[in-house]
Amino acid sequence: MAPRVLVSDELSETAVQIFRDRGVEVDFQPQLGKDKEKLLAIIGQYDGLAIRSATKATEKLIAAATNLKVIGRAGIGVDNVDIPAASRRGIIVMNTPFGNSITTAEHAIALMFAVARQLPAADTSTQCGKWEKSKFMGVEITGKTLGVIGAGNIGSIVCARAIGLRMHVLAYDPFLSHERAEEMGVTKVELDELLAKADFITLHVPMTDKTRGILSKDALARTKKGVRIINCARGGLVDEAALAEAIQAGHVAGAGFDVFEVEPATESPLFGLPNVVCTPHLGASTTEAQENVALQVAEQMSDYLMRGAVSNAINMPSITAEEAPILKPFIRLADVLGSFAGQVTESPIKEIEILYDGVTAGMNTKALTSALLAGLIRNQVADVNMVSAPIMIKEKGIILSEVKRDKTGVYDGYIKLTVTTERQTRAIAGTVFSDGKPRFIQIKGINMDAEVGQHMIYIANTDVPGMIGFMGTTLGDAGVNIANFQLGREKQSGDAIALLYVDEVVGPEVLGKLTAHPAIKQAKPLVFNVD
Repeated sequence: MAPRVLVSDELSETAVQIFRDRGVEVDFQPQLGKDKEKLLAIIGQYDGLAIRSATKATEKLIAAATNLKVIGRAGIGVDNVDIPAASRRGIIVMNTPFGNSITTAEHAIALMFAVARQLPAADTSTQCGKWEKSKFMGVEITGKTLGVIGAGNIGSIVCARAIGLRMHVLAYDPFLSHERAEEMGVTKVELDELLAKADFITLHVPMTDKTRGILSKDALARTKKGVRIINCARGGLVDEAALAEAIQAGHVAGAGFDVFEVEPATESPLFGLPNVVCTPHLGASTTEAQENVALQVAEQMSDYLMRGAVSNAINMPSITAEEAPILKPFIRLADVLGSFAGQVTESPIKEIEILYDGVTAGMNTKALTSALLAGLIRNQVADVNMVSAPIMIKEKGIILSEVKRDKTGVYDGYIKLTVTTERQTRAIAGTVFSDGKPRFIQIKGINMDAEVGQHMIYIANTDVPGMIGFMGTTLGDAGVNIANFQLGREKQSGDAIALLYVDEVVGPEVLGKLTAHPAIKQAKPLVFNVD
């Protein structure tokens, strides 16, 4: 059965056709985003929801979306999606951060020109029949220093355009390397240096706890006198009231704002101030950008629903269409390892360490870790998945660490999971053979080669004579058929383990008879999805 996607905001017919061409059943109802009750009544029918800004994916809507797997936002901002609620329900939230990058960068440059030459005020004055030529004295862009806060996708385009305008560009971005800055032709600086030297400052960072109010009253006081400030990124990055005071005091010469702390912005401390240019969040408002993000969200959602590829997800590691088939058996392995540990661990987990050895270290380990964590806690939370598992682990306060290293043993690559509880530390390792099937290769430090069966019994015991016979007789007397048997031991008379492959779930009565043997320390039933 083909996956179903609801488009509840305006998308182009070309974008809607992409869904159809990829084999996705699409329901195009572009006015539904404004009808909350109707949307709430039907959302449970769909696997995907494609939106722009009109639809509000609230916690209430997400709770009703019982089949929803992905929300795709045609645009970069996801303020209208309750991401924590979606993550807890295992719903992937995607945006399209690159479709409007050029458009937003150009709008920032346009605002910079408008503020530099007081164009809106001059236009209004002239069309009112005035000829106030001496009133609108501007400044040149050429030779001025532009401070760019955030040199990511949009910020880097702004840098390139500014260099083309013969500006000197300073960039503040903790994630920008000196090598990349050199390639871009900009000077990497700390924020204080940027504030002190820039003639123009433009912001291109997301809204986070660290960036909120990055241009605070204190930061504005440290800027160069006569600076002009442009914000086409997110409202709240700049303290609007403090900026208004700085403009009125003559310290800041002007500002161009496309975004505001509260939107729609019907009022702001910046409104009506001299040489302040304001636009109603037009950064992405070009015909090209709107079409680009619509096409991009349709492609991303279709790729996920039909092929398992994840791109530009807010709450899930990306998996490209090319790596998805290669990664799939290792995601399965990671899930199995986590599931094994989750089913045999009896006390609360305090720490998790995941070792990626050999080829697995070069894979998309974020995706592998997400799959492993999902397997680990599935025994406690049945509907957990790769999206919700990392959040749940974090909420539980469990310490998580990853280790990557080059090949160290006979296997080209393997994954080892070590779980520490208040009572013990348990480790299990596995790999994928050429047949694409996961294998257990080490349990509790004991080497073995064991396939994964649907129904298994894990037994930890002391290596003493007669154990195989006892296990077989006990299960046989209970009418349980043993399909296969794998054994391993640390040393003679030391710790030993057994994996018994059985045809059906073994009940507590049989397990009790096994653990009644003085040499058996633990007997746990295991159930795996082998499809």
